[in-house]
Amino acid sequence: MDIATHVFSALYQFGDAFAFLVLSACGLAVIFGMMGVINLAHGEFIMCGAYVTAATVHAGLPLPLGILAGTIVSALVGVLVELAVIRHLYDRPLDTIVATWGLSLIATQGTLIMVGSTMAGVGTPFGSFQVGDYSYSIYRIVLFCSALGVLAALYALFNWTRFGVLARATIQVPHMAAALGVDTRLIYSLTFACGAGLAGLAGGLYAPTMTLVPTMGATFIMEAFVTVVIGGADVFLGTAPAGGLLAIVKSGMTSWQGQLFGQIGLLVAVIIVVRVLPKGISGFVLRERT
Repeated sequence: MDIATHVFSALYQFGDAFAFLVLSACGLAVIFGMMGVINLAHGEFIMCGAYVTAATVHAGLPLPLGILAGTIVSALVGVLVELAVIRHLYDRPLDTIVATWGLSLIATQGTLIMVGSTMAGVGTPFGSFQVGDYSYSIYRIVLFCSALGVLAALYALFNWTRFGVLARATIQVPHMAAALGVDTRLIYSLTFACGAGLAGLAGGLYAPTMTLVPTMGATFIMEAFVTVVIGGADVFLGTAPAGGLLAIVKSGMTSWQGQLFGQIGLLVAVIIVVRVLPKGISGFVLRERT
C-alpha cells in the first residue's frame, strides 16, 4: 500500500468513526447534556427510527423519505414519553435512570414480540469506489457529510431561532423563563422531541448499514454516552471536538488491533479526559473564555 492510499484509508476510517459517534450522540447531547435527563432509552429511539425507515422503504418510499419518516415518528414518540413519564421527573434525575431503563426494556421486548427477532434490512445505496487495492462505500461518506450537516443545523437551531433562545433560557433558568411568560412545559416537550428525533435520524441513516434487531440500540448507546460525557454540557462546544478526539482513538486502535481494542480505547480515553477535565471539553473551553 503506497502512502497516498494509506493516508486515504486512515482519513476514511476517521470519517466513518466520527460520523457514527456524532450522529449517535447528538440526540443524547440535547436530552442529557442540555436537559440533564439521563436517557437510557436513547438506543430504543434509534431503533425506532431504523425500523420505521426500513418499513417505509419496504412500503415503496425512497430512502430519504423513509429516513424523514423515522425521524418524525421518533420525535412524536419522544413527545409522548416526555408527557407521560419524563415531565414528572425533572427534579428527580436519578429516577429518570430507572424510568428510561424500564422504557428501554419495554421497547426492546415489545418490538421482539410484535415484529420478531429481526427485520428485513435496506440495501446500502450508492455503491462503492476503488482506491488502490481496497473498495470503499460511498454511503459512508454521505454519513460523514450528514454528521457535519446535523451539527450545523443544531447550531443554527439553538443560536439563531426564537425556539433555540427560549429552549436555552428555559433549561438554564426555568423559573425566570416562566416568569417572563415562556410556556416552559411546551419548550421542554419540544426539546425532548428534538433529541428523540435526532436519535431517530441516526437510526434511519444507519438502517442500510446494519442488521435490524430489537437490541440494535445497544450498539449506539455506549459510544453516545462516552461522546457526551467527554464533550460536556454544551452541545456545540463539546460534541464535535469529542467526536473528533474519540474518532482518532477508535479508528487508530481499530486499525492497529481490531474492533475490540477500538472499544477499549474509547473507554480509556473517557477515563483520562474525565480525570483531567471533569466538566468535559466544553467546560474547559468556557473556563478559558472567562
